[in-house]
Amino acid sequence: MKAGVLYSPRDLRVEDRPDPACGDDDVIVEVILNGLCGTDATEFSKGPMMVPLTTRHPASGHVGPTILGHEFIGVVVEAGKFARSLLNKRVASGAGVSCGSCPRCRAGRTNLCAQYYTLGLSTHGGLAEFVRAPARTCLEIPAGCSEFDAALAQPLAVGIHGVRRSGVRPGDTVVLLGAGAIGSFILSALRGHDGPVIAIDIDDSRLKVAAELGASGAHRIDRDITAAQLRELQPAGADVVIEASGAAGSAERAFALAVQGGTVLLVGLNQAPQPLSLAELVLREVNVHTTVAHVCDQDMPEALALLAERPLAPTLLDCIVPLDDVVAGGLEPLVAGTASGKILVDPRRGSSSRHRA
Repeated sequence: MKAGVLYSPRDLRVEDRPDPACGDDDVIVEVILNGLCGTDATEFSKGPMMVPLTTRHPASGHVGPTILGHEFIGVVVEAGKFARSLLNKRVASGAGVSCGSCPRCRAGRTNLCAQYYTLGLSTHGGLAEFVRAPARTCLEIPAGCSEFDAALAQPLAVGIHGVRRSGVRPGDTVVLLGAGAIGSFILSALRGHDGPVIAIDIDDSRLKVAAELGASGAHRIDRDITAAQLRELQPAGADVVIEASGAAGSAERAFALAVQGGTVLLVGLNQAPQPLSLAELVLREVNVHTTVAHVCDQDMPEALALLAERPLAPTLLDCIVPLDDVVAGGLEPLVAGTASGKILVDPRRGSSSRHRA
């Protein structure tokens, strides 16, 4: 089969690879679409950070060149003896693999599994014509859901999980800092919230999309805005502040916007230390929540149901590129920040041209 294999930073090769073998609890998915995200772009441009190119992953056991792709959908063309019910079905994969038996799994928090690993990041994934996936990570795509929309299910599940973790209540004022990739899916998950939802970003085009996704207000800010200046833009603050940019200084800005007794949800990742006045947070009794990935059994079904009811592809998709063009047409625009939306890869197409859904 043809696959996109990461060897080292800036070295992703589209090459022939052996077809994957199917285990008893697995399915083989013929990939229809694979979404690219910021994590893929970071691994390609600056990695390895999560991909085990040189050090064996403790849970997956994989080490070495890795087929990327953790946002994939397709048709099950082979199924192990314990996964026959999925044969010939269209499926979306949650990609996160959990053991099912550790304390966190038993508590329903499978995203925190002691043996957690991710297809396409910790071992081979869906940036290929075929991928092996545990059947328990795959959900049938509803009949009314298009393949373009189904390809958004995994990142939407991440947004749904984040909103769930934030504890947002009816009537709450919500401020989203960062209306980019994950921010858009958080806004999608907030659709229908009966309180104000304010999007804040440095980019007018992102704020336009945020309005289409249901944001009731927006502020465009400069990249170097201070926490005090941001509070002047939103003097009433917010009951829930969701920080999804990961930009330097973003945590301080988020906490400045939270009202007394409010909540800050940290979504964006920034490895650099950031200064915070913890005494002020204690005195204002601000709640701090974090979120990572999603709970497959809980968040993926909700994502697929939402996408079947309210398609997001017309708003969020930039283009579809063939696998042969994944670097120049997919990863490089993400790295450069020139992509105007979600980029999907179609491994079945041989043409080098980009096209819209």
